[in-house]
Amino acid sequence: MPPSEQLETPLASPSLVLSQSPTTSGSARFSWSRWLRYYYLRLIRLQSTPEAIGRGLAVGVFAGSFPIFGLQTLVAILLAMMVRGNKLVAAAGTWISNPLTYVPFFVFNYQVGQWILGSHRHTDLKAVASSWQHWQDWGGEMVITMFLGCAVVGLILGVISYFVGVRLVQNYRQRRLSRSQRLV
Repeated sequence: MPPSEQLETPLASPSLVLSQSPTTSGSARFSWSRWLRYYYLRLIRLQSTPEAIGRGLAVGVFAGSFPIFGLQTLVAILLAMMVRGNKLVAAAGTWISNPLTYVPFFVFNYQVGQWILGSHRHTDLKAVASSWQHWQDWGGEMVITMFLGCAVVGLILGVISYFVGVRLVQNYRQRRLSRSQRLV
């Protein structure tokens, strides 16, 4: 395939996602929009059933709700294997928490944990820093509160994302089928 045809292929591999502009005299530059479109189309065109894609999305969102940075994707893939969900979608679902949303997302999860446990006390950081035992007690209490809030929020978002994901895949496939029938 000539290089000019490779550049126009909508599903070229990400390393070939380059565009040429007339002003750069044939030099290649990276295009974020093409790169994002490539991965969007790869997700949409997965050959799994809508339910498997929905299960993958649900466990990915659930795993992404926990502050286990670096392990979220691994946990999501393991959970997807357990529930027979799509592993690629599970990995993508973990991006519900990302560098732009970490702080507000986990503060919200912590507050949900506080609400469930009924502990709305403010921590005196001077007292916590005064001894190692206070530091351990506060850390343990904070982890329990955070993980409880993450589990509840993750479960709710996971259930919602399952139904939304199944519906989106079904709608997309139905539109694609009706479009292809009109062309025939």
